[in-house]
Amino acid sequence: MKKIIFGSLIVATSLFAQVKGDIEVPYIPYEIKMGKGFDTVQANCLMCHSFGYIINQGPQSREFWREKVEKMIKAFGAPITQKDAKIIEDYLFKHYGNGKEK
Repeated sequence: MKKIIFGSLIVATSLFAQVKGDIEVPYIPYEIKMGKGFDTVQANCLMCHSFGYIINQGPQSREFWREKVEKMIKAFGAPITQKDAKIIEDYLFKHYGNGKEK
Protein backbone atom coordinates (compact mmCIF):
# COMPACT_ATOMS: atom_id res chain seq x y z
CA MET A 1 0.00 0.00 0.00
CA LYS A 2 2.87 2.35 0.84
CA LYS A 3 4.42 1.70 -2.59
CA ILE A 4 1.18 2.69 -4.32
CA ILE A 5 0.86 5.90 -2.32
CA PHE A 6 4.53 6.77 -2.84
CA GLY A 7 4.30 6.08 -6.59
CA SER A 8 1.14 8.17 -6.86
CA LEU A 9 2.81 11.08 -5.07
CA ILE A 10 5.79 10.98 -7.43
CA VAL A 11 3.52 10.98 -10.49
CA ALA A 12 1.26 13.70 -9.05
CA THR A 13 4.12 16.05 -8.15
CA SER A 14 5.33 16.08 -11.77
CA LEU A 15 1.98 17.58 -12.76
CA PHE A 16 2.91 20.76 -10.90
CA ALA A 17 6.32 21.22 -12.52
CA GLN A 18 6.77 24.61 -14.15
CA VAL A 19 9.42 26.12 -16.35
CA LYS A 20 10.23 29.80 -16.12
CA GLY A 21 10.95 31.44 -19.45
CA ASP A 22 10.65 30.23 -22.99
CA ILE A 23 11.72 26.82 -24.18
CA GLU A 24 13.58 26.89 -27.47
CA VAL A 25 13.64 23.83 -29.71
CA PRO A 26 17.01 23.62 -31.46
CA TYR A 27 17.08 23.88 -35.25
CA ILE A 28 19.14 21.19 -36.92
CA PRO A 29 20.11 22.03 -40.50
CA TYR A 30 20.33 18.92 -42.65
CA GLU A 31 22.42 18.95 -45.79
CA ILE A 32 19.94 18.31 -48.57
CA LYS A 33 21.33 17.27 -51.92
CA MET A 34 19.42 18.91 -54.73
CA GLY A 35 18.92 17.05 -57.96
CA LYS A 36 16.48 15.41 -60.31
CA GLY A 37 13.57 14.04 -58.30
CA PHE A 38 14.01 16.31 -55.27
CA ASP A 39 10.68 18.02 -55.94
CA THR A 40 8.95 14.62 -55.83
CA VAL A 41 10.72 13.72 -52.56
CA GLN A 42 9.74 17.05 -51.10
CA ALA A 43 6.09 16.65 -52.13
CA ASN A 44 5.73 13.03 -50.99
CA CYS A 45 8.18 12.43 -48.15
CA LEU A 46 8.79 15.70 -46.36
CA MET A 47 5.13 16.26 -45.61
CA CYS A 48 5.36 13.53 -42.94
CA HIS A 49 8.96 13.55 -41.72
CA SER A 50 12.09 15.66 -41.84
CA PHE A 51 14.97 15.15 -44.19
CA GLY A 52 16.93 13.94 -41.19
CA TYR A 53 15.02 10.66 -41.34
CA ILE A 54 16.47 10.06 -44.81
CA ILE A 55 20.01 11.16 -43.97
CA ASN A 56 20.10 9.13 -40.74
CA GLN A 57 19.64 5.92 -42.74
CA GLY A 58 23.21 6.27 -44.02
CA PRO A 59 24.35 5.21 -47.49
CA GLN A 60 22.21 2.27 -48.55
CA SER A 61 21.57 0.02 -51.55
CA ARG A 62 18.93 0.57 -54.19
CA GLU A 63 16.97 -2.39 -52.77
CA PHE A 64 16.99 -0.77 -49.30
CA TRP A 65 15.58 2.51 -50.66
CA ARG A 66 12.98 0.66 -52.76
CA GLU A 67 11.83 -1.25 -49.66
CA LYS A 68 11.69 1.96 -47.59
CA VAL A 69 9.47 3.66 -50.18
CA GLU A 70 7.24 0.56 -50.39
CA LYS A 71 7.00 0.48 -46.58
CA MET A 72 5.87 4.12 -46.53
CA ILE A 73 3.15 3.26 -49.05
CA LYS A 74 1.96 -0.07 -47.62
CA ALA A 75 2.51 0.28 -43.87
CA PHE A 76 1.96 4.00 -43.40
CA GLY A 77 -0.46 4.72 -46.25
CA ALA A 78 1.65 7.34 -48.00
CA PRO A 79 -0.25 8.50 -51.10
CA ILE A 80 2.68 7.88 -53.46
CA THR A 81 2.01 6.75 -57.03
CA GLN A 82 4.14 4.01 -58.58
CA LYS A 83 5.64 6.61 -60.93
CA ASP A 84 6.61 8.85 -58.00
CA ALA A 85 7.90 5.85 -56.03
CA LYS A 86 10.41 5.11 -58.81
CA ILE A 87 11.48 8.77 -58.97
CA ILE A 88 11.97 8.83 -55.18
CA GLU A 89 13.91 5.57 -55.23
CA ASP A 90 16.19 6.87 -58.00
CA TYR A 91 16.79 10.16 -56.16
CA LEU A 92 17.56 8.45 -52.84
CA PHE A 93 19.89 5.92 -54.44
CA LYS A 94 21.76 8.53 -56.46
CA HIS A 95 22.27 10.97 -53.59
CA TYR A 96 22.15 8.72 -50.50
CA GLY A 97 23.07 5.33 -51.92
CA ASN A 98 26.14 3.20 -51.50
CA GLY A 99 26.42 2.25 -55.19
CA LYS A 100 25.20 -1.32 -54.64
CA GLU A 101 21.98 -2.72 -56.06
CA LYS A 102 21.50 -5.10 -53.10
